[in-house]
Amino acid sequence: MAETMVKAPAADVSFINEVCSIPGGEAINSCIQCGVCTGSCPTASQWDNPPRRVIAMVRAGLRDELLSSNSMWFCVSCYSCTVRCPRDIKPADIMHALEIIAIRSGKSTKQSRTPIMYQCFVDSARGNGRVYELGMMIKLFLKTNPFSALKLAPVGLGLLLHKRLPLTPSRIKGMSDLKAILNKARELGGAK
Repeated sequence: MAETMVKAPAADVSFINEVCSIPGGEAINSCIQCGVCTGSCPTASQWDNPPRRVIAMVRAGLRDELLSSNSMWFCVSCYSCTVRCPRDIKPADIMHALEIIAIRSGKSTKQSRTPIMYQCFVDSARGNGRVYELGMMIKLFLKTNPFSALKLAPVGLGLLLHKRLPLTPSRIKGMSDLKAILNKARELGGAK
């Protein structure tokens, strides 16, 4: 009796192309899946999918599953993976490319406050030309867990007493120039 061969479905290449289109993500095609990145990662045990599996999921086209996980948000950008990669790939840059795609797609995870922190940081920088730390942190805690701010109250008080945490924001000169740059970046496909 003759065996019938079952052809595996071709992977959806649109996700890998999307990752490759973002600076830092293009190196994903050079990965040989050796696992050195996962073995080098100090936070891999916290990830839903460790770095090696993240790259495999991109290649397999598992976009929604990956972007809804906590994986790329737990990358601490220590670059241990990059230093040890035998192909000179920067897996941390791939994780940051995935963060950009997740933000653009409106995908998030409740397991990490990092996407919210990024947005608070960007909003502060856009509004003042630099980050107003106190305002950014207040916004972050109000959007996540206001009670967790109590743990950092002694640090904040110490910074205030040593005049290291201004109570009011300061703006840079040339805010109109900065807004023009940000608008141009938005026109070119940058973040919203």
